[in-house]
Amino acid sequence: MNDKFDNYEDVSRKTPPPFYGYQTTVSETNSVMKRVYVKMFLALLVTAFVSLWGSSSYAYLSFMASHSAAMWILMLAEIGIVIYLSARLTKMSATAATLWFYMFAVLNGLMLAPIFLVYTMTSIAKTFFICAGTFGAMSVYGYFTKQDLTKVGSYLVYALIGLIIVSLVNLFTKSTTLEWIISGAGVLIFIGLTAWDTQTIKKMSENSPSEYAGHIATIGALNLYLDFINLFLYLLRFFGNKNN
Repeated sequence: MNDKFDNYEDVSRKTPPPFYGYQTTVSETNSVMKRVYVKMFLALLVTAFVSLWGSSSYAYLSFMASHSAAMWILMLAEIGIVIYLSARLTKMSATAATLWFYMFAVLNGLMLAPIFLVYTMTSIAKTFFICAGTFGAMSVYGYFTKQDLTKVGSYLVYALIGLIIVSLVNLFTKSTTLEWIISGAGVLIFIGLTAWDTQTIKKMSENSPSEYAGHIATIGALNLYLDFINLFLYLLRFFGNKNN
């Protein structure tokens, strides 16, 4: 179970195309970005509460321990939701998209419940605040920078694909040295992706009609949520103290 949640990766790099030729006002763009961060924050709360419940539920832990395929089913369900949202976002209502997003947060909470058994609560809290500070700084940079991060983002996506492949290989080789290299690379990649995703979401909100604001807020919140979760998990490998 530990290996599975430690190798959780960001599978969403697709976003709905911007509507070129349309230009929103600064206040409209800021409004969409606020909705992005609110949705992301609420999803993180959902994941945290579900994870805490799962880690304290003997019935849930017993079921997961006795059904090894359950973790894989949760992971496949998460991937399915991300692909579904990315492909059909503009074809569903903003409310439906939001519900799917929070369903994803619930499933992710169930999947991440073991971290509360593996690591101490103090080290989890410490890592969370480190992650929050790092994420916040990079998101602010991505929002305000005048530099176009498109090319950097493309390189980061390729690096992420490589990271996933190497992580899968290490599931079989179980190299401790390679695991630390993967963790360090993961931190750097998701730090960069946080800035790029923030800039991408801002550009989408600047070039989209107001009726798509809810959809953009959802896909934007999903991408930043995944950046935060993955950054947190990789940082936890460095700062997390395991229970005895």
